[in-house]
Amino acid sequence: MKEYFHPVSSYKVTSEYDGVRLDNCLISRLKGLPRTKIYSIIRKGEVRVNKSRSKPSLKLKEGDIVRIPPYRVSTGGKLYITQKDKERISESIIVKEKNYVIINKPAGVASHGGSGISAGVIEIIRELDPKYQNAQLVHRIDKDTSGCLVIALKKSFLRNLHEEIRNKQVDKIYDLVVFGRWPDRLKKIDKPLKTVRTGNREREAIIDTTGKEAITEFSIVKNSAKYSLLQSKIITGRMHQIRAHALHAGFPIVGDLRYGDSELNEKVRKEGINRMMLHARSINFKNLDLNAEAETPKSFLKLFS
Repeated sequence: MKEYFHPVSSYKVTSEYDGVRLDNCLISRLKGLPRTKIYSIIRKGEVRVNKSRSKPSLKLKEGDIVRIPPYRVSTGGKLYITQKDKERISESIIVKEKNYVIINKPAGVASHGGSGISAGVIEIIRELDPKYQNAQLVHRIDKDTSGCLVIALKKSFLRNLHEEIRNKQVDKIYDLVVFGRWPDRLKKIDKPLKTVRTGNREREAIIDTTGKEAITEFSIVKNSAKYSLLQSKIITGRMHQIRAHALHAGFPIVGDLRYGDSELNEKVRKEGINRMMLHARSINFKNLDLNAEAETPKSFLKLFS
């Protein structure tokens, strides 16, 4: 394994990255540098945009000057992708267009991979076909969540999709199974969420009055004494929003290892349920005629048969 040193440099933003977030620009350009390192150099102020500290979410403009600090990358740490990985993701594609593809992401597969550990959806997609080599995630869903994941094949189209997300012109519907009988009256949870670091440095969402606005709508599909199958629409897009709101309501998602009930999860695991029962059922970019639906997993429905 060789290590390469890159001295301090600057990059003048071109039209290709106009409107793109700073973090996404660096992830795209600094090949081989782990995402954790990229976010670290941004947070520490080592990355400067027009000589000023910037947040990862800063939208770049054509002509901006981005100062990139010196960094080292190692070769030989390429993520390991098997033929089985490729087949699994290829079979998960539910929409295939010139500018984008949409997959029904399997539970247990990350949207993006970790450095030298395992490949995520985006790395596998790029290996499927030469025309997918510049594919970019439009959004993310949690590793243990299945369902609709949109991937742009052109940066110009990626900007259009991100603009729709910023303008709140995207509808996302989720299926979920929770422990307990969800009350008919509980149709909306409006509780602010704050992201904190846990003892093991993992990020977690908690209800906090100083947090950001978070609104989730819920409707009942099926009920039993033990479980409720719900559909949820997220009005705001906060990290782990549905999971945190379901826990707050007293009805944790079945199989959720972070926000769920460990004792109940252990019981259902012995019954063969080995995943979190949260599924991104549909996504609709209302102004772009871009939409898709991934059927409710059979394992969700089986609990009510």
